[in-house]
Amino acid sequence: MPTSILFVCLGNICRSPSAEGVVRQKAAERGLDLTLDSAGTGDWHIGDPPYGPMQEAAQARGYDLSGLRARQANAADFERFDIVIAMDPQNSADLEAMRPEGGAEMLLFTDLLEEPGTDAVPDPYHTRDFDGALDLVERCAEALLNRLERAEIKA
Repeated sequence: MPTSILFVCLGNICRSPSAEGVVRQKAAERGLDLTLDSAGTGDWHIGDPPYGPMQEAAQARGYDLSGLRARQANAADFERFDIVIAMDPQNSADLEAMRPEGGAEMLLFTDLLEEPGTDAVPDPYHTRDFDGALDLVERCAEALLNRLERAEIKA
């Protein structure tokens, strides 16, 4: 089972820290030992905590994001992590551009869902739908953990 996963969105203040926090809690509930982190493709929020409304929505569901701080993804992440998971196709393309040959496996978070639907976790910083984003993050997190447990994802 892969043990280290990096979640990546644009600014690392909404979607990817939420994915990190949700997967961290759900993995702990299942007794899975994973190393998790999150990052952004952009550098606007380096060092900032997750966006306040995102933290509030997550806290209302029992997820604590307060200790997380934004950072920018870099090429070395592909050596440090087994899997890098992008929140949308643009993040995936930006990551692919910096990915060294033979680096970590890359996935699109929503591709883990079995039912057809969206190709992205919509950015609640722009949509203002923090609960909707968390709904999708929770579904993707469950799908990720299920696939890891069944060894369907290999690093």
